[in-house]
Amino acid sequence: MSESGEDVIFVVKVGDKEIPIDEKVLSIVQEYLKTPMSLEELASKLGLESWEEAYEFIKALPAWIMWTPPTLWRHRKKWLAEKLQSASSGEGAEKTA
Repeated sequence: MSESGEDVIFVVKVGDKEIPIDEKVLSIVQEYLKTPMSLEELASKLGLESWEEAYEFIKALPAWIMWTPPTLWRHRKKWLAEKLQSASSGEGAEKTA
């Protein structure tokens, strides 16, 4: 997970690749979870080289993200960004006290 300004970007590392999690990727993951889709097909839809990379991606993706509906993803990211911001401003207040 990396943070740039207000926008929070979740990234899953697979080998030397980084896959940013967005609504499109979540739609593909949801399709994989809810329909009979092979790891080879998942790999091709995600732009990965092999089913092994798709397997590593699924293993590395947290379950709470995996089961988040794509339509809810923007709201979850916004909520987490606000939570991270309040936590970091809380740390700053503790350091100055």
